[in-house]
Amino acid sequence: MKAYFWRSNTITIPAALTLTVALLLTGCLGNDEEDWNGKNISGLMPELEFDLINSQGDPVSSNDYSGRVRMLFFGFTSCPDVCPTTLQKLNQVTSALSPELQEEVLTLFVSVDPQRDTPERLTEYVDFFGGDIVGLTGEELQLRELAKRYRTTFGYEEPGPDGNYAVSHSSAIYVFDREGNPRLLIRPNLSGEEIRHDLVALIQESS
Repeated sequence: MKAYFWRSNTITIPAALTLTVALLLTGCLGNDEEDWNGKNISGLMPELEFDLINSQGDPVSSNDYSGRVRMLFFGFTSCPDVCPTTLQKLNQVTSALSPELQEEVLTLFVSVDPQRDTPERLTEYVDFFGGDIVGLTGEELQLRELAKRYRTTFGYEEPGPDGNYAVSHSSAIYVFDREGNPRLLIRPNLSGEEIRHDLVALIQESS
């Protein structure tokens, strides 16, 4: 079974089959208390946990960003379409929140292209999309372990004559609550309003 979230010039990959099967088996999981727009993944994935470096080159862990609703997205700064489109949408979503609610949400953009995405490049990239986005990266092994933790992966295509190469990665957005528990899987076809609804609901339930 293949379930591609997004088709574009950048090759994107589906979540692992185990997650797909789990979601199919649970059907409308999670709709008993809240009418989520994203897929409820409560109990299907581990809590948010990582040790990486931020866009200033400093070591950070998931604990450094605790206490806020966090959206985790894998990508790379040379991405021609999926990454900028997604980050722009998330910035529009958070910017539409009240100032008080904006402080409760953070986007974690994890670059899976450490060879090209230096801290300086990451800083310039995430700053372009707003102040509530944190750029993260690390050694390839660290990144692969993190991707595997959330049942996805990434890969590098063969470089072209100019040395540039495409990177395959998931287009899914993983949403964690204030305590770092996995809550939602946001698909690219959701509207900004649908994402905003889910974020507000997560903020309010733990306020």
